Amino acid sequence: MIPILDLKAQYQSIREEVNAAVLEVLASGNYILGPNVQALEQEIAQICGCRYGIGLASGTDALRLALDALGIGPGDEVITTSFTFIATANTISRAGAKPVFVDIEPRTFNLDPTLVEQAITERTRAILLVHLYGQPSDMTAFVDLSERYGLPLIEDSAQALLSTWQGKPISSFGAVGCLSFYPTKNLGAYGDGGMAVTNDPEIAERLDTLRRHGGRIRYHHERLGYNSRLDELQAAALRVKLRYLADWTAARQRIAALYDELLADLPVTTPYVAPEATHVYHQYTIRAPHRDALRVFLAEQGIGSAVYYPVPLHRQEMYADLGMDEGSLPEAERAAREVLSLPIYPELTEEQVVKVAEAVRCFYFSAQECRDI
Repeated sequence: MIPILDLKAQYQSIREEVNAAVLEVLASGNYILGPNVQALEQEIAQICGCRYGIGLASGTDALRLALDALGIGPGDEVITTSFTFIATANTISRAGAKPVFVDIEPRTFNLDPTLVEQAITERTRAILLVHLYGQPSDMTAFVDLSERYGLPLIEDSAQALLSTWQGKPISSFGAVGCLSFYPTKNLGAYGDGGMAVTNDPEIAERLDTLRRHGGRIRYHHERLGYNSRLDELQAAALRVKLRYLADWTAARQRIAALYDELLADLPVTTPYVAPEATHVYHQYTIRAPHRDALRVFLAEQGIGSAVYYPVPLHRQEMYADLGMDEGSLPEAERAAREVLSLPIYPELTEEQVVKVAEAVRCFYFSAQECRDI
């Protein structure tokens, strides 16, 4: 059995360090916004090329508070991608604003900046882009759009920690970078967690105030806020994991390179990496003819896979009122029919990667002969 992700293997590799860090927090009696949260905020901000980190309860909250800190609300429009997890868009809707869905580049699965420019109106207040699967968006183009139109960029970097564009860390280009520490992420907690990073001291102050029920001083509240704080236990565990993140990322990149080599002559499209980008392979996602049948075949061989994402957001029931019929965003819709993510995690062995690739090969060339590989 080769799962698409093995969190137990990761835990076993650092078990003693994680357990010791958690027990130290438990003994301290300091569980909310304590020294581990403060230290992690500084450490994450530094690797993201930012001055400030604000630990939050989830990646979704990072998006939600970022929109609030930028003053986005009813009557506003935020341009974003339809090919992403629902949190990217529903936080815009929760703010009372309208998500304006734009199509993706077929090679990177990220927002197409040319189409974004065409979608800008007098009501546009921000561009919320996603660095999908760990592949950076075209930040040269998006920074240019931001500067020419005076629109802040919000970077959904939930899948892209340590990725770069032209050597500069992702999350440092926009007004706010939004990170997720959901357990499946490259840097995952043992529960929910997130962080917003920024270089703007005013935005940092607003985010910090918002997460504390809208106040900096206890029982004094300046604005309508939230209860959204990264807890000390998760921060302590994340700080242990952070020491290994660079090595884990290098392992993902080695695995991706091996997949690229082994799948090169098959009728699948392996991940494109822009020459300006460093891809961190949160997912190794291929385009696959007969995708659903391939996924069934892999499952029969004991190999996990996943589809991120089977239904673009503009075709979700909750956004039916936008009136975006089938065919309105053809590249997002085509990606939803074709993408398949194969197993990738640092503990995956070369032998397992070869087995996955052999199974894909068998499906396309000799499935009937390979039922028992």
